Amino acid sequence: MKNSVSDHSFYIESEEEDEEQEKGEYGIGERHGSDFSNYSNDRENENENENENDHQQSKPNSYTSAWPQSYRQSIDLYSSVPSPSINFLGTPSLSRLGSSFLSSSLTKRHTPEVLPTLHKPLLPPKEEEQQRRSSHSLLPPIPSRSSVVKKVTPDGKVTTITHEVPMPKQSSFGQAVLNGINVLCGVGILSTPYAVKEGGWLGLPILFIFAVLSYYTGILLRSCLDSQPGLETYPDIGQAAFGSTGRVVISIILYVELYACCVEYIILEGDNLSSLFPNAHLNLGGLHLDAHHVFALMATLAVLPTTWLRDLTVLSYISAGGVVASVLVVACLYWAGFVDDVGFESKRTTLNLSTLPVAVGLYGYCYSGHAVFPNIYTSMENRNQFPAVLLASFGIVTLLYAGTAVMGYMMFGDSSESQFTLNMPNDLVSSKVAVWTTVVNPFTKYALTIAPVAMSLEELIPSGQGKSRWMYSIFIRTALVVSSLIVGLLIPFFGLVMSLIGSFLTMLVTLILPCACYLSVLRGKISYIQASACVVVMGVGVVSSAFGTYSALFQIVESLSG
Repeated sequence: MKNSVSDHSFYIESEEEDEEQEKGEYGIGERHGSDFSNYSNDRENENENENENDHQQSKPNSYTSAWPQSYRQSIDLYSSVPSPSINFLGTPSLSRLGSSFLSSSLTKRHTPEVLPTLHKPLLPPKEEEQQRRSSHSLLPPIPSRSSVVKKVTPDGKVTTITHEVPMPKQSSFGQAVLNGINVLCGVGILSTPYAVKEGGWLGLPILFIFAVLSYYTGILLRSCLDSQPGLETYPDIGQAAFGSTGRVVISIILYVELYACCVEYIILEGDNLSSLFPNAHLNLGGLHLDAHHVFALMATLAVLPTTWLRDLTVLSYISAGGVVASVLVVACLYWAGFVDDVGFESKRTTLNLSTLPVAVGLYGYCYSGHAVFPNIYTSMENRNQFPAVLLASFGIVTLLYAGTAVMGYMMFGDSSESQFTLNMPNDLVSSKVAVWTTVVNPFTKYALTIAPVAMSLEELIPSGQGKSRWMYSIFIRTALVVSSLIVGLLIPFFGLVMSLIGSFLTMLVTLILPCACYLSVLRGKISYIQASACVVVMGVGVVSSAFGTYSALFQIVESLSG
């Protein structure tokens, strides 16, 4: 498929052959023990040789030259466990000083997509080189792979920018399953008892129906990735199916979903902290802030500096404990029910048709992981195991969701709050552990969730901004954080906002778009049964999205007006 590329195009090349040559010249032990300045000179010589042969290199892949180019790398950070390394925007990389004991289990590409901040150095070349040498002259170079970004100008000249990235490894079956669970098992688990309350006991099977349909559409995404060479991400699939417009539209939907999740984090922080300290308040002149507003503002101020980090691998490593945090919160719920004897006397409903569409959106939100599935698939060492990875991930997560929904609704019944932690008595140790675990977890996830959105917007910064580029990046990230606070304060309804996200965005990403892309990419190559199954799944997604979105919006407006 041919796609138009801007006059200033970027493409990425791997230096695998150069690395093999280095191994032959130095040997592994000698290279690690060599002086860093000699290593830098060698890299400069290699780059000069590459510049001489620029016009002989292959053309860039159209899937990696269109916006957003940062999607792959940013989503890998969002969902994997790379090596810790901290670096603020506008400062030279400190990756060589970071620990290398844990490499990324998700990033497979030998030539990762380069972030927009790397299109032009944040420091002048001489100053950057001098500072880099002074920072690392005492350390031997760690094993890495050099990713070369080549900028093609309208006059035909090619400039090269080299960026050292840690050498990744392919993920095993267990690592892929862990990544899948980490993506699927999020804050949605807190609202599963509330979903049962909204839909009744007879609405619970919807959770299992969505699990089956989501697994099926995950397999469809795999078929799309295998249909053409060069497809590696969800936006790539959109481009293959519907051209550049499809890539942009799908990317925007995915980014809006991530942004909405950040809004949910702010609401969650305000709800849970205000339940712990209900009497907290703040008076600023004539402005009075209650506990919810105070803690939402404090949470925003706390996460804001983390969004300025250019290297988020430390947060990515910590946030991988999200699975453990989810299991711990659920364990606290069971402990409160069976050991502390909380609840089990509340009124429960068999079926609630009036608010069932809200429950549909909440159940749908539980399976909003399809944006990452292509990354997990392309990172696997044995891609034939992907169906088993999805089956294990969906099976474990669905059992966890269902167990939480049943236990929480049996304990609290029709008094279930949008987060079951708000129903747990504050004086119990299990309650305190559950609430504080819920509070701490979003602090590590917020920056990783908003980073893909920020990076995509940073790509739109005009080239040639020089030192002011990092200021634009800071401004973009700060604006995103502040706006998420404003939206969270204007619509402080955790359950209804989650239902809206699940009904409108998740239904698109999880059920509708995978089937639409599959039918477009593989048209003429699929059977009548496969096409019919896709149409049925799309129909379920459209109906669920329509009723769920309308019901969630209606209740939000009603709550705001009331």
